[in-house]
Order: sequence, then structure tokens, then C-alpha cells
Amino acid sequence: MNLLVFGLSHKTAPVEQREKASLSDSAARQLVRDLMAGGAVSEAVALSTCNRTEVYVASPDPTQAEQAVAEAIVAHSRISADELACARYVLRDDRAAAQLFRVASSLDSMVVGESEIQGQVRAAWTIGVEEQAVGPLLNQLFRQALEVGKSVRSKTHIGSGSSSVPAVALDLAEDVLSDLPGRRVLVIGAGRMAEATTLALMQHGVGDVVVANRTVSTARELAGRFGGRGVGFDQLGEELHGADIVISSTDAPHPILGAPEIEPVMAGRADRPMIVVDISVPRDVDTAVAAIPGVALFDIDDLERVVEANLNGRRLEAERGEGFVLGAVQGFSAWRRGLSAAPAITSLRRRAEAIRRAELERLEGQWEGLSDADRARLDALTKGIVNKLLHEPTVRVKAAAEEGDGEALRHLESLRHLFGLEAPAN
Repeated sequence: MNLLVFGLSHKTAPVEQREKASLSDSAARQLVRDLMAGGAVSEAVALSTCNRTEVYVASPDPTQAEQAVAEAIVAHSRISADELACARYVLRDDRAAAQLFRVASSLDSMVVGESEIQGQVRAAWTIGVEEQAVGPLLNQLFRQALEVGKSVRSKTHIGSGSSSVPAVALDLAEDVLSDLPGRRVLVIGAGRMAEATTLALMQHGVGDVVVANRTVSTARELAGRFGGRGVGFDQLGEELHGADIVISSTDAPHPILGAPEIEPVMAGRADRPMIVVDISVPRDVDTAVAAIPGVALFDIDDLERVVEANLNGRRLEAERGEGFVLGAVQGFSAWRRGLSAAPAITSLRRRAEAIRRAELERLEGQWEGLSDADRARLDALTKGIVNKLLHEPTVRVKAAAEEGDGEALRHLESLRHLFGLEAPAN
């Protein structure tokens, strides 16, 4: 049986094409149903996230399976056949296994170390199971993928350090202000980055938000999303007195906050620090503000330097993660080789069980006076003898198949020959 993954990702397709190829849960479910009904594959799982759409299948004919998967993706998404042909990749067997192991470990993510992918891989697998489209090969593949993903996250620092400007701003705020709950945020302007940063702060306990903007209606609209207040720039000076965190993100061509605005505020609030996060380019806050006692000023370069440092750290940890993936691929490959021994082992045990039952039935008439309990003990005794007799050959044959060397495989053929076992199914 061949393993194959067919798909596209952020490495091969721009966001416009990834959007077209994305699959909702219901579309992924229907795609899996259609693939199974078509007969070109024997197992199928569809994984679709914002960064990738990949379909993992098991099939006796990988060429036919590849064509079937391509047609299914086109049929169940908005991407055209031509667009898919330009962006797709196809990996087989160990390379396909390595792809899923890297995906589940977030090593193939746009942001290495992100934590959502494990849940997405598990959800895709669950849909396949629910559709009865998952058999021994994909069950083992996805089970092992989640295990290696968990190992990479727990045994490396791949998820350490914030990887976005809003998250870094949150970290800095927590460093300066030990108690975020109850603090007030003053948002100046209505930029998307300011909105994202404010949302991150609110998710960590900040409950009081004031938005100041040239257009009051815009300020009120943004503030309404956070349950806060919207004011005009004419009230900026007044609102600075109550703010613990100031996030500035306007399109002003020159600074709108300087020492003359901040110094009087800080003079009246001993031991109450203020964090100023300036996300604008050109900057909204004059650099002289950083010298005012009690003020911690961070501009966009400060935040992006921290982001880049954190991402560099993750990239270094990713190299360690690749070692876990390599070991997992080798284990999966050995497991697949071991499957070749399964028919012989099953046939051997079936033959032994048939002989055991036949002998018990043959001697049944000679055992008059045996109680049901005696028969149960006799049945258990003979089963035990057969199991002990076959245990060592079973272990050795399976190990020989997993190792995959020629001499070991000859032992497997000898076993079939000596016991007259069934030939393996192709």
C-alpha cells in the first residue's frame, strides 16, 4: 500500500490561491467521502488550515490516487485545475510521512512554533475516522504525527517567546505593570495594529479602554468593540492623566505627543508608571518622552527587534525539532516494513488454532466425565501452549520484516514454505 500527500501551502501558493483551495469542515468531509466512493484510494484524510490544504491517502495505485485527489480538491473548493497544477506538491511514502510529522510539529508553519496546528491535525484525523475513511496506515501515521508534535513542543523551546507585535507589547506591559487587570488603556488613532494590541491586553485582564481620534465617531466605533469610550483629540490631554498604557497608531506626519504633554501628567502621579507603545511610522511620540521618569517608551522598531529575536530563537530550536521528525520517520518506515510479515503471522496462528480445535474435538469423546470447568481449563492450557510456541517465531519474523534486510526476509519466506502458509496479498 502506498502513502501519498497531495496539497499546497504558504510555501507554494500566495494567500489568494490558499483561500480558494481552503476547505470547510463539511467540504473536507464530503471530499473524503467522494474519494472513498471513487475507489482510487483506500484511506483518506483532508487537512485544511489558513496556511495549507493537504490530502493524505493510502492507495495501491499512487498515480490514479494523485489524479483523483486533484479532481476532488477542484470539485470541493474554488481553486481551478490550472491554479492547482501550478501550486501543488506531491510526496510519497517516507517523504509524505515526514511532511505530516513536520506539519504537526509546527516546523512547516508560517510562524514556527505556533500552537494551533496540533488541534487542526487532530480535527482532520477525527473527520476521517468519523467517515470510516481511516485504516491501519493513516491511523498509525496521524497517531505518530501527534506524538512527535507533542515531543517537539515539550522537549524543545520552539514555542518560546512572543512572535507578533501585539503579543510582544503585551509582554512588555506585563513586565512594567505587574497587575494588568484594572489598568486603563488609551488608544490614540484607530489603526489595525493598535486594535490588535488592545485586544491582546484586554484578553489579559485590562478592562478600561478609551479611544482618542480626530473623528469622534470613528473613536466611538472602535471603543465600542471593547466596551470602552471614544473621545476626540481635544480631550487627549485630560485622558492622559488616567492612562496606564498608551498605544499610539495614527497617520500623523509629525509627533503628536512630546515631553510638554507627558511631563505634567507624570509629575502628578508618583510611583505610577506609564507605558507608551508607539506603533506609528512616522512616529507619533517624540523620543524625548523616554527620558521622563516613570515612562517606558517603545516604538515599532523596539517591538519588531524583540519579535525577530524570538523568531530566531525558534528557528534554532526548529533544528532540534527536525531530529525528532527524522527519528519518527525511521520508526514509521520500520512499522510499515513490519506490516509485510502480518499475513504470514496471521496465517501461522490461524493454522495453529485450527489444529488445536481439531484435536480437542477429536478427543472429545474420550473425555467422558469432564466437567465444564475441566473443559475450560483444558482449553486455556492448549491455548497457552500454542501461544508460547508461536511467540518467539512471531517476534523474530516481525523484527526481521521491520529491519528489512535480505537475509531476514528470506527467513520470512522460509516460514511460509515450511508451514505451507498463504502467499502475501499484493
